[in-house]
Amino acid sequence: MQAEEVKQIIESHLSDAEVMTAGEGCDFQVTVISPQFAGLMPVKKQQLVYQCLNEYIANGTIHALTIKAYTPEQWQSLQG
Repeated sequence: MQAEEVKQIIESHLSDAEVMTAGEGCDFQVTVISPQFAGLMPVKKQQLVYQCLNEYIANGTIHALTIKAYTPEQWQSLQG
């Protein structure tokens, strides 16, 4: 699996999300920015992203996944 495929899968489930991916093979890092994360605890944000990729994690296509999830406001504040 390629990083671009991971990006497309997440975007197909979280239609208003901005997704940045890195990695290859079965080890990926994703940054997801979405208004859907507003008011959610960090673990709930990650669960939303995991739900998009559950099938690929379960069958071993994705072995390791690092998730950073932000609302647009949180992302903007990190960009300075």
